[in-house]
Amino acid sequence: MKAFFPSSQTTRGVTVRVSVSYLPEQSEPERGRWFWAYHIRIENDGPAAVQLLTRHWIIIDGRGARHSVEGEGVVGEQPLIEPGGSYDYVSGCPLATPAGSMQGSYRMVDAAGMTFDVAIPKFALIAPAVTGGERG
Repeated sequence: MKAFFPSSQTTRGVTVRVSVSYLPEQSEPERGRWFWAYHIRIENDGPAAVQLLTRHWIIIDGRGARHSVEGEGVVGEQPLIEPGGSYDYVSGCPLATPAGSMQGSYRMVDAAGMTFDVAIPKFALIAPAVTGGERG
């Protein structure tokens, strides 16, 4: 699992695992646009169900520009994750530089109605170096 999800962090029994892929077919470096997909797996190793309410992302591009993104749920859902269960989703992030990073948190609510934040580990967004003549 570690090889597929190289970044992970656990908060209050909830583990967030991240895998990222550069998408050359959706990137246009000549126009200053690079695009990545990230796969998130949220695992509930706690004793009770938790529900993801909101997300907060901090996206930093290669120039150090910081962007904050907040919203309800993920990919249009507010999943309920049972004990021992997990939830997976894939989303994407464009940048105006060939490198950057993302990190953040999810606001969760437990079965008792208490809300808490679960950390999303920092992960790098790095486009592979492309040399002339390797197009195809």
